[in-house]
Amino acid sequence: MTRLNKQEFLKWAYDDLLTNTTRGVLAEYIVAKALGIRDTTRLEWDMYDLDIDGVGVEVKSAAYVQTWEQTKLSNISFGIRPAKGWNARTNVYATDTKRSADVYVFCLLEGEARERIDPLEVAQWTFYVLPTIELDRQVPEQKTIGLGRLKALLPRECTYDELAAAIHDAAKINRGS
Repeated sequence: MTRLNKQEFLKWAYDDLLTNTTRGVLAEYIVAKALGIRDTTRLEWDMYDLDIDGVGVEVKSAAYVQTWEQTKLSNISFGIRPAKGWNARTNVYATDTKRSADVYVFCLLEGEARERIDPLEVAQWTFYVLPTIELDRQVPEQKTIGLGRLKALLPRECTYDELAAAIHDAAKINRGS
């Protein structure tokens, strides 16, 4: 049997960074880089996407332009459904339905012209950071949230360079300190 080439597989499977699933993983990576997380790799299906010093961070992504042919730009919407979180380290589900993370980071890949969009260029992203307590207080049962409604919750809108500070500030608010 021939051993397959990992780089060829990655190019075959993940070369198009605009696809929804790949863009979502890329958004998680961008946030991890902003937070200085370097010693861990992504853990699929965990109760939240990133852990920074005990702070759970949930990362959501959206874009106006998709991989498929579009007749109009996509409406921006993010999933915020409360769930019974699963701990990948212990293989145990939470007993109650809730939003497990302390902070939500909503990552919007800006741009309306496919040929000019580069998802690896962090300047093309806008980040909206919100303590989970605000979602729980204002939209407790809501499963998705559009961009307009999200902005009405007054998240901290920031650039990549401001992202780590915004996440740490939101975590303090969420924990009441």
